[in-house]
Amino acid sequence: MPIETFEIRHDDLSGEATRALLRLHLQGMRANSPPGAVFALDLSGLGAPQVTVWSAWAGSAVVGIGALKDLGDGAGELKSMRTHPDFLRRGVGGAILEHIIGAARQRGLERLSLETGSGPAFEPALSLYRRRGFSSGEAFGGYQRSEFNQFLHLALEREAPPG
Repeated sequence: MPIETFEIRHDDLSGEATRALLRLHLQGMRANSPPGAVFALDLSGLGAPQVTVWSAWAGSAVVGIGALKDLGDGAGELKSMRTHPDFLRRGVGGAILEHIIGAARQRGLERLSLETGSGPAFEPALSLYRRRGFSSGEAFGGYQRSEFNQFLHLALEREAPPG
């Protein structure tokens, strides 16, 4: 199936379709993670000043979400990546990931990191991140390593100024 093109928009989380996808994301994280091992941000967490959320659209449908949390000191964290179930394996995750990586570079971040779980439910996302160059590494940002969670990092090269 060919990869589709999606419109990526900054999202203020006010739309019901985006909120519904966020609820689905949180439900999935809770269903596939042991108690105390879910670090996904809820609506209030995603609304924090250091977090920027984007949504991917196909026409009038929200097909994915993703966020970037500025951790300070040149580091950012990838948060709340979720593709709508009706749009799996159509390039949504890759489109949002590339958009977030581009935004992180534009902001001058030097490293993008993420925390995620282990097991079959997490394998598609892990595959996407590894294909894009993320590699396993140490805990960051106050996370504690466990048998369930894992940490991936991507070193970012700064974008050359135009001209």
